[in-house]
Amino acid sequence: MLIAEADFPFLEFLWAMIVFFAWVAWIWIAITCFMDIFRRHDIGGGHKAAWVVFIIVIPFLGVLAYLISQHDAMRDRSIEKAKSQQAAMDEYVRQTAGGSASEIAKAKELLDSGAITRAEFDSIKAKALSLP
Repeated sequence: MLIAEADFPFLEFLWAMIVFFAWVAWIWIAITCFMDIFRRHDIGGGHKAAWVVFIIVIPFLGVLAYLISQHDAMRDRSIEKAKSQQAAMDEYVRQTAGGSASEIAKAKELLDSGAITRAEFDSIKAKALSLP
């Protein structure tokens, strides 16, 4: 009974959802453009300000112009950022795990030279592999 009395037909609802989705997608693209503009190191502040003003004053044309003119550079900057984040993570893992690996290697050398016993080596190895 409630559905039959509705004044908002399905096609109008569907159209409203499409418009809302398009609006959200455009906002996302504009934010991505702004992030890329401010992340850039190859242009100065005046050039950045000009792009921001262009995107704010003429939104659709500004975003489209930026995407058309900078799409390859945006991709390259995104790849570079991902690589630098991966390198930082790899370095962190190496530093974190490096202490235990070097301790085990030193203990193995001592074991091979006969300076420590197998039980002492196992003890050092267990300490090195335990979580802090």
